Amino acid sequence: MSLLAVGISHQTAPVALLEQVSMTGDDKVKTLHELVESDHVSEAIVLATCNRIEVFAEVDRFHGGITDVSRVLARHAGATVEELSPYVTVYYEDQAIGHLCTVAAGLDSMVVGETQVLGQLRAAYALAQEEGTVGRELHPIAQRALRVGKRVHAETGIDRAGASLVSVALDRVSETLGALDGRPVLVVGAGSMGALAATTLARRGAAVTVSSRTPASAARLAETIGGRQADLEQLPDELPAADVLVTCTGATGTVIGTDLVEQALGGRADRPLVIVDLALPRDVDAAVAGLPGVHVVDLAMLQGERAAHPGVPVAGSVAADDIAAAHALVELETSLLRAERQAAAVAPTVSALRSQAAEVVDAELLRLSTRLPDLDAKARSEIARTVRRVVDKLLHEPTVRVKELAGAPGGTDYADALRALFGLGLSGATDGERTSLSDAVTVDPELPAGTPLSALDPRVDAGRDGRGGGAA
Repeated sequence: MSLLAVGISHQTAPVALLEQVSMTGDDKVKTLHELVESDHVSEAIVLATCNRIEVFAEVDRFHGGITDVSRVLARHAGATVEELSPYVTVYYEDQAIGHLCTVAAGLDSMVVGETQVLGQLRAAYALAQEEGTVGRELHPIAQRALRVGKRVHAETGIDRAGASLVSVALDRVSETLGALDGRPVLVVGAGSMGALAATTLARRGAAVTVSSRTPASAARLAETIGGRQADLEQLPDELPAADVLVTCTGATGTVIGTDLVEQALGGRADRPLVIVDLALPRDVDAAVAGLPGVHVVDLAMLQGERAAHPGVPVAGSVAADDIAAAHALVELETSLLRAERQAAAVAPTVSALRSQAAEVVDAELLRLSTRLPDLDAKARSEIARTVRRVVDKLLHEPTVRVKELAGAPGGTDYADALRALFGLGLSGATDGERTSLSDAVTVDPELPAGTPLSALDPRVDAGRDGRGGGAA
């Protein structure tokens, strides 16, 4: 079995493509089951945020696993794998673990150091547990990633610069309007992003009105922040009075159309309207940005800022020491997990070796009893203890060493050698890829971390389907 991380993120894909592959709650459930019902995937977690769609999967074949996961993602996006492949990245085994931990720590986010992705990963893991798509392989990996994220935010200063995407977007609003204190703001959406937006706005002194397709949720959120609630049907009446509209619903179509905004502008005189669209897919009609007096802040804009200044976090200056400390924690925790996984991988070999030795000893003692039937019980017992002691001493060093070496790169090769030397014949010993980074090197010596899917296409061309769509 092997761990794969296959997905699309803001690091590689434009917002338009992220919109195309975005997932609702029902989509996530359907995708989880499609994955584990495929030929090579046994466990899966789907992390779907406004900046990424990534699948973390336990698979029984490297190539077959990529084929299954990429086909599911392509079907969901209504595209072929060839169309998605330039934007899809693949991480394998240790790389996949390191990537998941980096994501959990907020180090791979559009806003470096933000904490929201940690909660999103926790929710993704919980959903996979509810749907029964995680087992003994992914449980410890997900739990370790959550632990890493928590440690990074608790033990480094990354949070000082790690503002949420909401905070960064609202900073852009303040650049246009000035301070938000006392300004009327309309928040459409009462989910996790809406709650974060409303809470952040309230802390900045804005007068917040919350609207949602679920009025009860909007009312609860409004009460929590000391704001007011309005029904979605009241948007034409509410929008003209607002200085800022923040929208972050889970809708799959346009929520804020051009007609609605034009109508609102008619009663505003020369007051500008700033619209913050944090939804994926976007809530606001793209044509709204062209209306006079309207300023739109959206994910594409924030992604553009990052692209214009590569290596510089959107949130501003992050202390190099904080980033280094966060990466050091990620490396420490992933190293510990790697050692644990590799030790577990050699455990069946050690057990099989000791079982085989015990069977040989028992067989020889039985043979001795038939050849020396008159041997008294005391002598027979002493011989048995001596033989077992000799075997234990002979096996002690190789079994201890193979466990120690398992934590080093290529450590499971020693287990392979033991299997070959002692003819243990464990299932999986020669069938398919095994779970160590050394096996990834065997698959492709040049496989770097975060390999684009398009770079892997020639290696899995035999898996293409008959419709012309790739099966990477």
